[in-house]
Amino acid sequence: MSNYNLNFISNEDLFNHVKETVLKYRFKIDLKEFNKNLIDPIKLTFDSKVYQKDLQSLIDDEIMRQIDKSNTNHIGYFHQNIFKYFGNGWSVPKEGFDIVNENLKIFVEMKNKHNTMNSSSSQKTYMNMQNKILKEPNAKCFLVEVIAKNSQNIFWSVSLNGQSISDDRIRRVSIDKFYEIVTGEKEAFKNLCEQLPIVIDDVIHSIEDEIMQNSVFEELQKISPNILKSLYLLSFSRYEGFGNFNI
Repeated sequence: MSNYNLNFISNEDLFNHVKETVLKYRFKIDLKEFNKNLIDPIKLTFDSKVYQKDLQSLIDDEIMRQIDKSNTNHIGYFHQNIFKYFGNGWSVPKEGFDIVNENLKIFVEMKNKHNTMNSSSSQKTYMNMQNKILKEPNAKCFLVEVIAKNSQNIFWSVSLNGQSISDDRIRRVSIDKFYEIVTGEKEAFKNLCEQLPIVIDDVIHSIEDEIMQNSVFEELQKISPNILKSLYLLSFSRYEGFGNFNI
């Protein structure tokens, strides 16, 4: 294991947390999984002709799109759960707020991107925070955004019933500023990002048996050597005339 030179988390805890995240990733996909949401062969035909791409490349792109969609949630796991290793009262409850420090009375909701909440969910989250500071006047509530527009620690203002509401105890905080609050280090988040590729490499080398297994193309060839025909039959085999389909 490498020395990652981070003051706020041990080498072992960081390695294990990254490993837990990596192992949540999808490593296997077959034709049944690939077609779970019904592949559109007509779109693939257009894409192939318009962009002059071979079908295998398009299928590989679609596979990665599907895998990426499920893996996005695992990155949320990484961002949230790393704080349970930082000590000093920081915890990740199973329910309620995403991250909590009861000693400092800080309660956090974390979002990956600044634009992931619509007005309704923003209002709901804000009212939940309002309720918290009403019950505990010394509490501070943060909306922490991993990908924010700016590096910031500002009042969070929302519109409720047409009226702009804000409270200095309810704040909108970018992830770099939150790391600074948690660790006391201004560049803690930057330092983590610098080490992350090294940690992931170490983890991947430790789980080499967990290689990507993709049988989609092989299974399509069993339907027909003509991959485009296989894609049409996969989706339209029960439609009129497709029992004698040639392309």
